[in-house]
Amino acid sequence: MSRMTHAFAAPDLSALAKSLKRELDARTDLPGHVELLNMLTRAVGFRNYQHFKVSHAAQERLANPPGIEAEPAIDYRRVELTARCFAGTDILVRWPGKFNQQQLALWVLWSFLPSGEDVGEKAVNAVLMRHNGFGDHVLIRRELVNMGLLNRTQDCRLYRRVEKRPPPEARELIRLVTSRRRES
Repeated sequence: MSRMTHAFAAPDLSALAKSLKRELDARTDLPGHVELLNMLTRAVGFRNYQHFKVSHAAQERLANPPGIEAEPAIDYRRVELTARCFAGTDILVRWPGKFNQQQLALWVLWSFLPSGEDVGEKAVNAVLMRHNGFGDHVLIRRELVNMGLLNRTQDCRLYRRVEKRPPPEARELIRLVTSRRRES
């Protein structure tokens, strides 16, 4: 069974000690684990340990209501390593070696494609060549399709950017790369 951790705080340490002493003095034998938990939680105003756990679970549910998921933390190290592949510009100067960095870089290139319209292969190639410094725009186009960020017709003549919300790291990298672009 997995162990749940619960934060415990006593507003007055002296009152906690007095309460525990009173309960221990009233006993003839040493309390067990659960009995100690009950004593500690009673000393800070709960009926017993179960009441303490239920109160904290309710407090957690109120802090994070269902349907509203907390935004995952951004891995800034991953963003920084991927940003190095852009070398301070909006041009991907080298293809990242790690798959998770490749995915982030693809989100940046995805952001340069026009949204909500069908675009010919030549136009897509032109955008990708403009933001590609290592000379393989075909690799980038294929990976955008494989990642589900770009759709194409059966004959590969028309492409359409798939509208999705980028993950937090990708949004941060897009912000970083496009802010550098505006500064240039």
